[in-house]
Amino acid sequence: MKTPTTHPIEILGNLGFDFVVIDEEHAPWDRGTIDAALLAARASGTAGIVRVAEPTPAKILAVLDDGAAGVLVPHVSSPAKAKEIVQACRFRGGRRGFSNTTRAGDFGAVGVWPHVDAQDAAVTFVAMIEDPEALDEIDAIVGTEGLDGVFIGRGDLTVALGAPAMDAPEIMSACETIIAAAKKAGKPVAMMVANADDAKRFNAMGATTFIVASDQGFLRQAASKAYSEISAVGAKSA
Repeated sequence: MKTPTTHPIEILGNLGFDFVVIDEEHAPWDRGTIDAALLAARASGTAGIVRVAEPTPAKILAVLDDGAAGVLVPHVSSPAKAKEIVQACRFRGGRRGFSNTTRAGDFGAVGVWPHVDAQDAAVTFVAMIEDPEALDEIDAIVGTEGLDGVFIGRGDLTVALGAPAMDAPEIMSACETIIAAAKKAGKPVAMMVANADDAKRFNAMGATTFIVASDQGFLRQAASKAYSEISAVGAKSA
């Protein structure tokens, strides 16, 4: 989700999408708009996951307190970074700051230890693997206790490796390496795909969760189609 408003989330949730990713890293979200977006996700029955702009304990705590079902953390390039983020996400064995007076704690209705147990069980931490140096330590990163899954950042890997395209041999090899490590550790793999054929290809390799477009992408696709169709009949468009 790129546009900092709630309506696209309600639409996608009501259509049946399993989750939405609120992209704080590359879009103009702030604490207030994220809070409203997570409420919209709950209301429409879809899981609200936040890609945080930076992997700080304060940033992660804010979105979890606001009711995020999980965090997608960019540039997890070492086991040490993975461990730090796990600690920020978890109460038991971690260092997540406690408050049950937030949306996540039903504004005080959930007791201390029930809140701790429920959040530790429910919150999902997904590490984005998008740096070449992460490939050298991928087994240790993916094997980090408390890490729930990995996301392959093909765009960043393509730029970092200087590859000509996101399906270049070196990028496909990196994807295979990451997926193999995840399979070994029993962790699911998520990624962005361009279309259904792209999803089928990576699903056959072992990826199971896919982001298919942003709200801006959906809007652009629909608007482009409508514009082309109406232009073909010689009508003015608006």
